[in-house]
Amino acid sequence: MSERIGAWAVVIPGERYETERLFHHDTLELTGLNGGPRPGPGDPVLVVCDEQPPLVVALGRVTTTDGSGERDPDDPQSGPVESGALAVRYTRQVFDAPVPADRLTLDGPVTPVDPALYAELAERIGPAPKRRDWLVSLYLPIEAVSSAEAVRLFWSYLQELGPRELPTFVSPSGDELAMQTFVLGVEASQDPEGDD
Repeated sequence: MSERIGAWAVVIPGERYETERLFHHDTLELTGLNGGPRPGPGDPVLVVCDEQPPLVVALGRVTTTDGSGERDPDDPQSGPVESGALAVRYTRQVFDAPVPADRLTLDGPVTPVDPALYAELAERIGPAPKRRDWLVSLYLPIEAVSSAEAVRLFWSYLQELGPRELPTFVSPSGDELAMQTFVLGVEASQDPEGDD
């Protein structure tokens, strides 16, 4: 007899949503599992941003961790990952095009979800589009005494300033004229005359 797998909604605060949009992660640590119903390995998950209405930003499956992970520096609320802790392994991310979930009622950081509602929202998200090649670049004028020092300063600036302050340029491979500028993970105009 096969055991029914329940569906779940995992809520992430706006700050964590911004981090997930800025940096690629394969998994999301599950927190707030004190008492009450709790998902198990293999259960399907809606990752939801705590907006009104809630926004589904990813789909995933619950998995257990091996305890080898360290504290996530991008998540101020995370601690060292313990062996056997639960996480969500992303199966589909839609951080740049979240899906409103008006009918989803949340009750804390982790909420059971009716499987029919889960299926409806997962269908609205749809399958992942085909991957393609992109050219991503960052131009930094750096004053240094040697090329090696310039490279060291480049990585220091990158680490210090990161995506919150440095504009990144991206275009489809083979179509450089379609280049777009991104800051904070969203398209941004770099035209100084357009700021008026």
